[in-house]
Amino acid sequence: MYATRARGQGLWRERLSMAKKILVVDDERHIVRLVEVNLTRAGYDVLTAYDGVEALEKVKEDEPDMIVLDVMMPRMDGFEVLKRLQADPDTQDIPVIMLTAKAQDADIFRGWSSGVSSYLTKPFNPRELLTFVERIFQSLEEGGTGGPDDEGETVWEI
Repeated sequence: MYATRARGQGLWRERLSMAKKILVVDDERHIVRLVEVNLTRAGYDVLTAYDGVEALEKVKEDEPDMIVLDVMMPRMDGFEVLKRLQADPDTQDIPVIMLTAKAQDADIFRGWSSGVSSYLTKPFNPRELLTFVERIFQSLEEGGTGGPDDEGETVWEI
């Protein structure tokens, strides 16, 4: 069962009484598996992709509620995926968590300025990722954007 409502300029679908779908995108299969296992145990439906092109295909096919996205991947990097998602009114409001080894200040700044909901660097603690996921969904349920720019929210420290 779906209910469609407007958010910002785009449309998004909220599945009623169903687990939230999270797309995990990384070219490192062991990272995808680690994230997949932890999110599944927490009650989320997890979709996977191993490069940016496949990620965009999955987004169109499966309409995830959130994306966990690596930066350095073959065929299309995470920043290009994010740019294309934000250019499409149907996908621009999907929250994105960058999960990447790109830990330089310039990379983190680029992530935040590109509009990610959260930026987490590898190596990472799966519980920390789960906390970010839960905070973003909670923010959305309370009418926020799911990002650090919500009124009354602070930028989440990494």
